[in-house]
Amino acid sequence: MNLDIKTGVVVASFTFLFLSFFSFWTGWRTIQAGRRLTYFQKRRQRLSQGWRLVFFSLIFFAMGVIINRFAEPVAYRYFPPTPTVTLTPTVTLTPTITLTPTITLTPTITNTPSITNTPAMPSVVATQFLSTITPNPSAVFSPLVFATKLDKSFQPVDPADIFKNPVPQIYAIFSYDQMTVGSQWSALWYRGSELVCFETLPWNGGTGGFGYSECIDPLGGWLPGEYEVQIFVGTEWKRSGRFTVEGEPPTPQPSRTPTRTPVPTATPGPSPTRPSPTPSFTGTATNTPTVTRTPTITNTRRPTDTRWPTATATSTPRP
Repeated sequence: MNLDIKTGVVVASFTFLFLSFFSFWTGWRTIQAGRRLTYFQKRRQRLSQGWRLVFFSLIFFAMGVIINRFAEPVAYRYFPPTPTVTLTPTVTLTPTITLTPTITLTPTITNTPSITNTPAMPSVVATQFLSTITPNPSAVFSPLVFATKLDKSFQPVDPADIFKNPVPQIYAIFSYDQMTVGSQWSALWYRGSELVCFETLPWNGGTGGFGYSECIDPLGGWLPGEYEVQIFVGTEWKRSGRFTVEGEPPTPQPSRTPTRTPVPTATPGPSPTRPSPTPSFTGTATNTPTVTRTPTITNTRRPTDTRWPTATATSTPRP
C-alpha cells in the first residue's frame, strides 16, 4: 500500500492523539484505584504510576500536534512532491428535468388557537394573606406529583394521576428553589371551576428543597371528576397539576342526633295575698283543732318501804 506524505502525517497525528487519550484514561483510572488502597506503600506506587501515565499522555498529545503542524512542510523540503497525472473529467450531459404539473391544494381553514387564561388568585383567598414580605419573582417549582401517602423524607409513595374512591387524602408533592422565607404562598385545589380546598400561609421552609400541599376533606367530599392544583407565590401563578378521581365516595353512616332532655324547673306557687278589710264582719263559729300534747312514758320510782311501829314499854298509872 503506497502512502503519500500527507496521508502519513495524518495517520501519525491520529496515532499520537489516540495514545494520548488512552494514556490519560489509564492513568486516571490508576489514580482512582490507588486512592482506595489501604496500604501506604502500594497506594504511593499506584499513584506514581497513574501520574506517570498522565504525563506521558500530555507528551503524546504535544507530539501529535507538532507532527500535524510541522511534519509535512519539513518532509517536502527533503522530498519534493512529484506531479501526478490527473485525469481530465469528460463533460457529461445532464438530462434536464421536465416539470410535472402538480395539484394545487385548496387552502383549508385553520382554527385560530384560543387564548389560555393564566390562573389568577381569587379574592376570597387574597384577603387572608398575612405576610408583608415581598416574594422572589424568580422562585421556581417542579411539576406536581400526586399520591395518597408520603414517606419519612416527604417523597410520594405510589404516585399516580388517577385515584379510585374511597380516597382518604391526596398530597401534591413538588421541589422548589429560590423561595423567600416568610413570603406568602398558596395552594388552590379545584374540581372543575369550583374551589374545594386551599391553604395560604407565610412560607416556613427553606430557600430550596421539597414541599407538599395536602387536601384531606374537600368541599363535598372526593366526588368523581378532574381536579387541578394551582401553586401561587404571592399573587403570581407558578405551577399547576391535574389528577382524576373515579368512583362515588362512600356514603356516611347516619348518626344519632342528640336531643335535649327538658330539665324540670320549679313552678312558683301563688304568693300570699293580704285580705283587705271589709265594712262588716260576720263571725262564724268554727271548730279549730288544738294541739294536744301526747303524754310520754316517764319512769316512776318505787315507793319506799315504811317501817312497822315498834313496841314501846309505857307505865300506866293505877287508880
